[in-house]
Amino acid sequence: MTIPNEPQITPQLVADHGLKPEEYQKILDLIGREPSFTELGIFSAMWNEHCSYKSSKKWLKTLPTKGPRVLQGPGENAGVVDIGDGQAVVFKMESHNHPSFIEPYQGAATGVGGILRDVFTMGARPIAAMNALRFGEPDHEKTKHLVSGVVAGVGGYGNSFGVPTVGGEVQFDARYNGNILVNAFAAGLADADKIFLSEAKGVGLPVVYLGAKTGRDGVGGATMASAEFGDDIEEKRPTVQVGDPFTEKRLLEACLELMATGAVIAIQDMGAAGLTCSAVEMGAKGDLGVELNLDAVPVREENMTAYEMMLSESQERMLMVLHPEKEAEARAVFEKWELDFATVGKTTDDLRFRVLWQGTEVANLPIKELGDEAPEYDRPWVAPTVPAPIAPDAVPQMDVADAVLGLLNSANHSSRRWVYEQYDTLIQGNSLQTPGGDAGVVRVEGHPQKALAFSSDVNPRYCEADPYEGGKQAVAECWRNLIATGAEPLAATDNLNFGNPERPEIMGQIVHAIKGIGEACTALEFPIVSGNVSLYNETNGRGILPTPTIAGVGLIPDHKHMARKGFATEGDAILLIGAPEGWGTHLGQSAYLRDLHGRREGTAPHVDLDAEKATGHFVLSLIREGTATAVHDLSDGGLGLGLAEMAIAGKIGATIDAADGNPVAAFFGEDQNRYLVTVRAEDAEKVIASAPVSAVRIGKTGGESLKLGAARAISVADLAAAYEGWFPAFMGATIN
Repeated sequence: MTIPNEPQITPQLVADHGLKPEEYQKILDLIGREPSFTELGIFSAMWNEHCSYKSSKKWLKTLPTKGPRVLQGPGENAGVVDIGDGQAVVFKMESHNHPSFIEPYQGAATGVGGILRDVFTMGARPIAAMNALRFGEPDHEKTKHLVSGVVAGVGGYGNSFGVPTVGGEVQFDARYNGNILVNAFAAGLADADKIFLSEAKGVGLPVVYLGAKTGRDGVGGATMASAEFGDDIEEKRPTVQVGDPFTEKRLLEACLELMATGAVIAIQDMGAAGLTCSAVEMGAKGDLGVELNLDAVPVREENMTAYEMMLSESQERMLMVLHPEKEAEARAVFEKWELDFATVGKTTDDLRFRVLWQGTEVANLPIKELGDEAPEYDRPWVAPTVPAPIAPDAVPQMDVADAVLGLLNSANHSSRRWVYEQYDTLIQGNSLQTPGGDAGVVRVEGHPQKALAFSSDVNPRYCEADPYEGGKQAVAECWRNLIATGAEPLAATDNLNFGNPERPEIMGQIVHAIKGIGEACTALEFPIVSGNVSLYNETNGRGILPTPTIAGVGLIPDHKHMARKGFATEGDAILLIGAPEGWGTHLGQSAYLRDLHGRREGTAPHVDLDAEKATGHFVLSLIREGTATAVHDLSDGGLGLGLAEMAIAGKIGATIDAADGNPVAAFFGEDQNRYLVTVRAEDAEKVIASAPVSAVRIGKTGGESLKLGAARAISVADLAAAYEGWFPAFMGATIN
């Protein structure tokens, strides 16, 4: 197909589009001719890693995705889970890593915007957002700038749109110096019988473009996100999208109003690869062809080419297939909200994807093969080498009180108040627990008692040492955080962030992490219903830590029986539930070693999934029956950090018994399957006797200081000062 004034297809042009020679040959074999420039762009968009999952699809198919409450699993814009009473929660997590490193404010802002569209495209009104952020080492020259820009972008978009940010993570490590991670999560509420899907149905129906106009921002963004960074990183800035949260808010209201009219047959967010991906996916899912006329697409820049229009990732746009008899009614809705509404094509019965521009056919491709025939690789991989456990006598000793204060005043364990106070955590008026607890909790509007809990977790140190155990642990910790609020964990979404899958050692990490995630989700009845894979997070050959983020949703039937982590009253007994003998033993890859001694040694802790399930269900029963007065799961920093966090949150001290054996292992070991639970003193023995798992009384609440065994007492005021001090001090010199 020859189009006037288009570039000649050369091997270099093919390579610039992220296509390997063998992939280009597959295109030639598939269409029987040389593609036009626009067609080359379409193939690059549909066949890149970000859109096709070509390196991970084989392994993603092994994950559990079904369950009694699952209404929609992976394959749509978001997952859907039944929460009873005719309601459903719709949720997903997705990455905006590469754009956020290049242009932190807009990269993060459009990440939030994109994940919100994924949710309301399904017919849900967004009710909660989270974000999992990972930056380079604090003293790296770019870190403050990136933290400032990303946090401002997340807040700027979410606050303006009007969705509360209820949780998330912020972590620092030198391995993210060249590739930060910005993983955005959103959840919404919908009627369970009014979920909207992207599958087009019916021939000759109008394909309608909705929302904002198309510009040149984000052209090639999905392809950029499917490649490593090099020294030319600044040249990629034009591939970053620009967001407008106020337009998105109008788009939300217009879409929900339109959906209520019955006009919508299918709907797809224009996210990665923009008009190309949305049109192809809608047609292919419905076994239909699609014909687009680009002359009808609303644009905000002059002289845009077909290539630019097809690959633009301008924000706040949707594509729909509508009932033709309701087209006028639909147009009136969007005109009322002052948004573009343009019929840009139609569905056909020939399974072709045709694109017309200025009277010329610039693309004519087999629509099913654009998606179904994308390369799917079984990449070579090598099993990770798991390090030996660290010898007990190799662990440096330290005063327990000094260690607690050191962890509280460190980059990775200090308060994130500086971050989340820039987010609106209370808008919509339903937030019951905001960032800083084990999970965010939001009341279900329209129901007098129900609430939903949200958490996001992963420990990349564990995942590098042992990807299989690290994958299990990410799921288990997310599950524990939901339990700790009194929620029944329902389902999860994942964001699998790794380096270059063409390196067998990285592919081995991916394979083993997914295996661990799958086993944990199966054992804990916590299916994966949506997600995202972000690969090639490398710069000049140096990759990130493997970071398979897990975000989960849980249901609290009656929020009167909701638990918080702060000590509630003086004189309560403190129980350690799920503990090994000696309270804690595992110091390999621990926060104690890394953040206090600069050492990364040993292997990840083992996750006993049967024990996790039994312990979690027991703790949940204590919360539901009103016996537990405070609950906190244990993870990074172990028992010592967990107790300090409970004392700070409750503004009440505690006295903890002396531990048997090594106090460093007891107070800073990161053994899994553990919760701190406080109960009234008179209930303690009954709870211990009824526990189907290990449960020991380790101390009591009270006073103004925390005393850990034989260590000196630390006032709660000093704990809070250490905890709250690091982040503001770090960001004090940030550039506006």
